[in-house]
Amino acid sequence: MNTIKINSENAKIIAHRGLSGIEAENTNAAFIAAGNRSYYGIETDIRKTKDGVYAVNHDGNLLRIAGNKAVIEENTFDELSKIVFFDKDGSKERNDLRITTLDNYIKLCKKYDKQSILELKSDFNDDDIKEITDIVKKYGYLDRVTYISFYYDPLLRIRSLYPNASVQFLFREITDEITEKLNRNRIDVDVKYNALTKTSIDMFHSMGLKVNCWTVDEKDIAEELIKLGVDFITTNILE
Repeated sequence: MNTIKINSENAKIIAHRGLSGIEAENTNAAFIAAGNRSYYGIETDIRKTKDGVYAVNHDGNLLRIAGNKAVIEENTFDELSKIVFFDKDGSKERNDLRITTLDNYIKLCKKYDKQSILELKSDFNDDDIKEITDIVKKYGYLDRVTYISFYYDPLLRIRSLYPNASVQFLFREITDEITEKLNRNRIDVDVKYNALTKTSIDMFHSMGLKVNCWTVDEKDIAEELIKLGVDFITTNILE
């Protein structure tokens, strides 16, 4: 199995949860698979474990990806790391498919020279944001991370520490309220792809905001969005 090639023109392509169309999502294997290809960036999701480790996982538990109901916030990282994930064929024969950490993810982005697209899956407080950005800073990668979240306040907390940080607000539908907030705070757009039109993309661009869209796995849809002028496309399998 391989990626589906598209004509990306000026748009930058982001591997969603690593190259999750080929490898188990949000694993080191998925990040390495994306790292070895032409992607601009690698997206992931972080949550905090019971013992304060910033771990990589989209869902609040491991049920969907490992068949285990273990909740990230209610278990230590050591406990979670004993659980093997499903491979793409549904088997559990690969010992390397396990939960990983923010540290490992940033190190892999740096190794492969990829932009980190880091989704904050919780309404992280000031102390959490300081810890997260300190991990990024430890690896000298502050200028190569874009922070994204459905929670607005953590993005403002990022900006309070690093005024020039790249941040994008995740949302599903374009409203006047969201548009006004993004324009006021200079926060870029990360919206579900089917909410976008040529008019809305031009509007955001007129405000000086960049437009990312998720999650696009159809070649024709992606190439149409590229023609409309999106800056980024987040995808599981396109390249």
